Amino acid sequence: MKSLQEFIDSQLAQGRATFTKSAASAELRQTPQAFQAAAARLTKKGRLASPRRGFFLILRPEDQLLGAPNSSRWIDPLMKHLGIDYRVSMLRAAAFHGTAQQAAMVFQVITPRQIPNIEIGRQRVEFLYQTPAHFADLNRSEWLSQLKTDAGFAKIAGMELTLLDMCRYFHHAARINGVAQAIHDLGNKADPGKLARAAAFYENTAVRRLGYLLDMFGHSRQAKALQSFAVKAKSFKDLDPAAKPIIASLSVADQRNPRWKLVINTPVEIDS
Repeated sequence: MKSLQEFIDSQLAQGRATFTKSAASAELRQTPQAFQAAAARLTKKGRLASPRRGFFLILRPEDQLLGAPNSSRWIDPLMKHLGIDYRVSMLRAAAFHGTAQQAAMVFQVITPRQIPNIEIGRQRVEFLYQTPAHFADLNRSEWLSQLKTDAGFAKIAGMELTLLDMCRYFHHAARINGVAQAIHDLGNKADPGKLARAAAFYENTAVRRLGYLLDMFGHSRQAKALQSFAVKAKSFKDLDPAAKPIIASLSVADQRNPRWKLVINTPVEIDS
């Protein structure tokens, strides 16, 4: 009878870095108790890790220091195991598309279901919820890219979704300055038509926030594609709802940007 260690070695020989308990049990024909005991021993030795019940990561020697392989190598098989669609986005996607800012330590994934975050070794995966209807409208192949790893591919937000996601969930993206840096670096690469079509499925304030920052950094074609969203807006909104006004003595009128119907209540700073 093959041992769990031998099963793991066979998976690595086939270029696989993950497996499920059900798949291993079917091949090994072990009792659940025997499998669990073997998995616990290998986990203690630093050969396995389990980010979710019934799903295992195989740790190569170079992975053991971090306690888990890079999240990009196992996010796709994990989400298939959970039966949930997804897209990698935010700061990780911005780094993929070429932003100059330092890549975030957290690996952010948008899903149509609320999922607990994962911390395993030094890897941290944060799941951001998007309503199922909006997620279904947005997670189209033409608006996604593929993140290639040595273990296969993972779904990652295309340029336009990355910018929109960051403006929608900006408090998870190093706040307004982190978003601004990404827009400064990437905004001119976004397709104006795609940007406008995808923006129709986002909150109007998030779209205006993106338009304002695109304008600020001279990405005029992309900003113009979003102008109609600001025209439809019925009231002014804060650029950053959690921020205090820049200078208390300024009047509200002094801080208003009429083009985007935003109150610029916080300074925007990026690395030059």
